[in-house]
Amino acid sequence: MQLTHEHEELKRNLKRFIDTEINPHVDEWEAAEIFPAHEVFKKLGSLGYLGLTKPEAYGGAGLDYSYAVVMAEALGHIQCGGLPMAIGVQTDMATPALARFGSDALRQEFLAPAIAGDMVACIGVSEPGAGSDVASVKTTARKDGDDYIINGGKMWITNSLQADWMCLLANTSEGPAHKNKSLIVVPMNTPGITVAKKIRKIGMMSSDTGLIHFDDVRVPQRNRIGEEGLGFTYQMQQFQEERLWAAANAIQSLTNCIEQTIAYTGERMAFGKSILDNQTVHFKMAELKTEVESLRALTYMATEYYLAGQDVTEWASMAKLKAGRLLRTVPDSCLQYWGGMGFTWDNPVSRLYRDGRLASIGGGADEVMLGIISKHMHTLPKNR
Repeated sequence: MQLTHEHEELKRNLKRFIDTEINPHVDEWEAAEIFPAHEVFKKLGSLGYLGLTKPEAYGGAGLDYSYAVVMAEALGHIQCGGLPMAIGVQTDMATPALARFGSDALRQEFLAPAIAGDMVACIGVSEPGAGSDVASVKTTARKDGDDYIINGGKMWITNSLQADWMCLLANTSEGPAHKNKSLIVVPMNTPGITVAKKIRKIGMMSSDTGLIHFDDVRVPQRNRIGEEGLGFTYQMQQFQEERLWAAANAIQSLTNCIEQTIAYTGERMAFGKSILDNQTVHFKMAELKTEVESLRALTYMATEYYLAGQDVTEWASMAKLKAGRLLRTVPDSCLQYWGGMGFTWDNPVSRLYRDGRLASIGGGADEVMLGIISKHMHTLPKNR
């Protein structure tokens, strides 16, 4: 994937916005364990960042997915993991299916405001008893006249404490697990929805995460995205973009971690020389940078395949797996060279050490990624 002048301008302008509108407030939002999503999203929406790949008819820019990848990478410039994740939920996790398969009326009512930053969206897939195993979700949406009556619960839902609507995956029939689900847009102010608790986490502090209950929640069937029973398929398609986004988003934060560690170890003295002036340290930095550039190459290649219209489930899974692994090993390796400073709460490397751990769990655990990759390997044509 070759970056054009337009890609580079997008990256530069977004980083400038981050430096002026986001990073000065990150420590405050991390301490509060929430950030003002409507305020931040409105600013992003006004600049066109929330709809880069969305249809122009609803306020989007109609660009190809390479621009979403570049944006995800640039969001790694934010000095925490919680805000990029919250923005990614809005752009690449809660809205792709609606943009592709939603009715014109549904897109006008919910997608257009999400692109403008007037509405905050969340994605309702995970449940207390169903995370990576999407087929086992238990939330139901039973038909009643022209409505659905929704009962169940969703857990680990990013943005849900501030969201205006949820892209909800629910069982709409008694059929096979992969064919009985639908995606439904559910306004979060609908009677019967309870935000049961705000979940405290070990990282991603500025991103609000909720446990949501649905008790006889009535929404019109016209809020269903696309065809009934195709929700699982739509969600799997959304996962392709979510996993590519996660891989791209890791690149800049990992690069920053390495560069910050080089700068610190170049100044920190021990036994008469800088920490960096030990071969084991600068060799480790070189090795880590090589790993990060390998992730970039894999992510860009997967994006090229995606732009060409190919199913990139395997490639996106590999990129997401690699990103998760590096978000564990790179901060851990770097933190060691910070010594006691690395074990302090507000250190940038220790923050990535905490925030990055989620990457091997959320959006499909490492083990799920390995299962997907293995399945594709076992079904390859012999001449590939």
